[in-house]
Amino acid sequence: MRANKTSGDKTGFFTKFTSRTAKILGHARVFAAAVAALVLWACTGPLLGFSNSWQRVINTGTTIVTFAMVFIIQSTQNRDSPALHLKLDALMQELHVTPLHAL
Repeated sequence: MRANKTSGDKTGFFTKFTSRTAKILGHARVFAAAVAALVLWACTGPLLGFSNSWQRVINTGTTIVTFAMVFIIQSTQNRDSPALHLKLDALMQELHVTPLHAL
């Protein structure tokens, strides 16, 4: 079994994957592509008679994307939250140079 960490690398495959994926999916072009796909799908509705298969395409696609994005978003938030708290703690320590009871 291969180790997930090398001597100089502290981040695993999943962390790298979710970070890159979140960065890519956060771009406006990806959002525009998703909107274009929805418009294209909607335009094919009349051509395909709004069939059950036509509806299954969008239902299956959105289910898969939603399922994957839940894990990607949770992973990025799990990493961002501790970093944010450390920064807030440091900021609070800087702002509270003089204790309130000394005022």
